[in-house]
Amino acid sequence: MGLTPATGPTPATGPTPAAGPDPRDPIVIAVDGGGSKTDGVALDLAGRLIARTRRPAAYAYYADFDPAIAVVDSVIAELSAAAGGRPVVQAGIYLAGLDLPAELPMFRSAIAGRDWAAGTTGRPALIDNDIFAVLRAGTAERNAVAVVCGTGTNCIGVREDGEQLRFASLGTISGDWGGGWFLGEQAVWHAARAVDGRGPGTALAQLIPEHFELPDMATVIEALHFGHVRRSMLSRLAPLLFSAAEAGDRVAAEVVSRQAEEIVVTVMAVLRRLRLIHEPVPVVLGGGVLSSGNPRLLGSIRSRLAEQAPLARPELLQSAPVLGAALLALEAAGADEAALATARVELG
Repeated sequence: MGLTPATGPTPATGPTPAAGPDPRDPIVIAVDGGGSKTDGVALDLAGRLIARTRRPAAYAYYADFDPAIAVVDSVIAELSAAAGGRPVVQAGIYLAGLDLPAELPMFRSAIAGRDWAAGTTGRPALIDNDIFAVLRAGTAERNAVAVVCGTGTNCIGVREDGEQLRFASLGTISGDWGGGWFLGEQAVWHAARAVDGRGPGTALAQLIPEHFELPDMATVIEALHFGHVRRSMLSRLAPLLFSAAEAGDRVAAEVVSRQAEEIVVTVMAVLRRLRLIHEPVPVVLGGGVLSSGNPRLLGSIRSRLAEQAPLARPELLQSAPVLGAALLALEAAGADEAALATARVELG
C-alpha cells in the first residue's frame, strides 16, 4: 500500500509535497514495523499529520537486517518527499524482531550513516521493539502491561520507578506459545491428525483445504512440504480457526482457549514480578490476532484476568501501533501535551 496524504484520497501520481507550511518547519517521522506490514507517519511538532504510508513487513532479523532497513528507507523517503523535504527533528523506528538487548546496537551499526539514523538536528533515531509502540499507543500510565499477539507474541511490563520486564519472545525456544503463525500451524496439525485417525474429528480438516483451494489435507501437507504453499501463509488460517470455534468445533475452541490461557499466564507473570498484581494496571491488548476482536478469545482473557488480577484492566488497542511510535517521537522532540492530544486525534 502506497502513501496516503493527511487528507483526501491517495493521489494517482504518487506522493505530493505538503502545501502551505514553511519548508524549514521541522517534522517527526515514526515507523512501526511488524510481521505483516509496516506503517509510517510524518507529523509536525504541533501533532498534525502530514502524510502516512503502509509498506510490506519490516521484521528485523538479526542475521540479515537489510530487508527491514530497505523497507524503513523507502517509508522515510516517501514521507520526507510528501513533507516537502522539511527537516526531520526526530525519527522513531519500532520493529518486530528487535527482541534481545544485544540486537539494538547491532541494528544501530547496520543503519549508521543514514540521515534519518543521525537526525538533522543531532537527535539519534529512537530504535526499539514494536511492543513499545503498542504500549504507548494504548496508555500513558507509568504502571502498565502490553501484550502483542500478532504474527507472534510479545509482552512488556513497566513500573513507575522505571523498572521494565520483557520476555525474549523468540518463539518456542524462549517458552512462547501462540500468535497467528503458530495458531495456523496448530490448525494444520489438528486437521492432519483428524484425517489419519490420530486425533478427534474437526471441521478444520475440510476448511483448510478449501482455504488453499486444494482437494484434501494430504495435498495441503504435500504443498507445504514442497513449498508450493509458503509456511508464512499459515498465519492466514487464524481467522478460520476462530470461525470454526465460534461454529462449535471443539478442537478449534480448545486451541483458542489455550491462546487465551497463554496470554493471561504471561500477563500474570509480569504483574507478579513487577509487584503490580494488586494495582489498577491497564493491560493493553494489541496485534492482529487480538485486534480482530474475536469474542471467544477476548472474553476468555477478560474472565481469566478478572479471577486472577481483579484490578487489572484489559483494554483492546483501538488505534494502529504507529500512533505510539509517533507519540514517542514527539515526546523526544519536546512536543507539548496539546501536540500529543492532536496526534491522538489525527492518528486515532
